[in-house]
Amino acid sequence: MLLDRATLLEAYRRMRRIRVFEEKLNELVTAGKLGGFLHLYVGEEAVAVGVSLQLGDGDVVASTHRGHGHCIAKGVDLAGMMAELYGRATGLCKGKGGSMHIADMDKGMLGANGIVGAGIPLATGAGLTAKLKKTGGVAVAFFGDGASNQGQFHESLNLAAVWQLPVLYVCENNGFGEFTPTDFVVPVKDIATRAGSYAMRSEIADGMDFFDVYEKAGKAIASARAGEGPVLLECKTYRFKGHYIGDSLRYRPKEEAERWIQTRDPLQRFEARALEARLLDADDLRRVDREVEEEVAAAVTAAEAAPWPDLSEVTRDVYVKEQ
Repeated sequence: MLLDRATLLEAYRRMRRIRVFEEKLNELVTAGKLGGFLHLYVGEEAVAVGVSLQLGDGDVVASTHRGHGHCIAKGVDLAGMMAELYGRATGLCKGKGGSMHIADMDKGMLGANGIVGAGIPLATGAGLTAKLKKTGGVAVAFFGDGASNQGQFHESLNLAAVWQLPVLYVCENNGFGEFTPTDFVVPVKDIATRAGSYAMRSEIADGMDFFDVYEKAGKAIASARAGEGPVLLECKTYRFKGHYIGDSLRYRPKEEAERWIQTRDPLQRFEARALEARLLDADDLRRVDREVEEEVAAAVTAAEAAPWPDLSEVTRDVYVKEQ
């Protein structure tokens, strides 16, 4: 698989954006400068970027409670995201959505979602829309290993297979559903095998390797776009932080986490491969590092200076069904 220099630099930039953005949030929450219940995407960057780098604004993504990485990988504005997390009027959702409800329809981001597995049927519906309207678009559902036990996972895959919808289902198997090891609640070794029940194609990728995710996601996206039906892509990955900021992490061995962080870091692996193959040079990468640090710092400064939503806005953009 050959990628040009511009594509590689963009891949690294998006992964670095996710890492720096999330680390900054961890710092802000720990210091008491930012509130809310935040779930960080540190360690899983290669999955979101490996998939989303091959999508356009006409393709849509449905996310999870751990959605910042998906948003950034899809091209959502960092400053708007940071302002949203601060609850400011300049946020993407006017400060009303917060971490688990960030959305940007202009970028095809259907939104993060606080309900486990709830993005799966949303992406399935978006796939049906794309097929009926013949837009040529593809829908992607990101979800965790825990969501693969939810009813909407099985119902959605069944419908998508029957109707041959252009949907890519991306299972981010990080080994834990909140605090519970995956193998304690999932009877199969590979969640990808569940696709066989619906006559659906599946792939397993190393979720800590951008190049492997990019290659396998690319084939799946191309086949879905060509009308060949849905694909289930399982990415074996690992979250470097807790389930949420403040998680004690008592449920997983410290040595296990250290091993993943020291030997499987997706950014370090990307850099090592790119430099070894002379696809990029160190100066390129360090320049991106500096630019991203400045970008995130500017987003924080702008968010802290932005106004709060006016009280008159409290019922605007809120929809209820009348009885």
